[in-house]
Amino acid sequence: MTPKVFYISDGTAITAEVFGHAVLSQFPLKFDSVTIPFVETTSRAEAVKKQINDSFITTGQRPLVFHSIVNPDIRDIIYSSEGLDYDFLNTFVAPLEQQLGVQAMPTMHRTHSMLNRGYDNRIDAVNFALENDDGQTLKHLDKADIILVGVSRCGKTPSSLYLSMQFGIKAANYPFIQEDMDNLKLPESLKKNKAKLFGLTIDPVRLHEIRQNRLENSRYASLRQCRLEVKEVEMLFKKERIPYIDTTHQSVEEIATKILDMAGLDRHMF
Repeated sequence: MTPKVFYISDGTAITAEVFGHAVLSQFPLKFDSVTIPFVETTSRAEAVKKQINDSFITTGQRPLVFHSIVNPDIRDIIYSSEGLDYDFLNTFVAPLEQQLGVQAMPTMHRTHSMLNRGYDNRIDAVNFALENDDGQTLKHLDKADIILVGVSRCGKTPSSLYLSMQFGIKAANYPFIQEDMDNLKLPESLKKNKAKLFGLTIDPVRLHEIRQNRLENSRYASLRQCRLEVKEVEMLFKKERIPYIDTTHQSVEEIATKILDMAGLDRHMF
């Protein structure tokens, strides 16, 4: 039977999900997951407790419960359920209080809220990524932290958005299209910001599959065109000494983190 997992929080539950997924990813199992955010009252906590207990009664297995709850009264209600509790906050807070010699001051919604110091940075970065997506405008590249370049559909847009939403990085992106291939070169606006350029490439066969889903049996999606574009763009990267990575077998999280690491960019999320 598929193990049941609850991610519970008195906030967004993002922290509980991230920590829980990180732990459970180490096990070659599938999990039936339920995320319950904003458990801010004892009545809601009692309802969640019942949901956990009902799962135990139905399956005969104690569900896993990952939570990050600040309020001790609400936390105690979750503790009293039939779930197997994994409390991320208390696991780390008590030892840190002893090490730092400072009493923690728990506050709900502190991690993922507008009160977080990095919130405005991330919103500004998201707006910047949207305004400077896919070469829509080249007027604001001097304000970019990084400019992603590569062939169409190699992962530039999702990577730009992830960099902005997760790390507060102002990321623009520019596509090299099939009409550029006969005389491929950097536009003047990119040359002026060459130090910010970072290339993405992809296996031509995978690119062909992606483009087929978008424009089936078109020249744009043909394997021949994909091979040509990838080859020409990689040659440009090497000629201009633009750092680049292959996105073929990497998630957007891995792509974004490697970009940060290789480009030496500081995160603006706190």
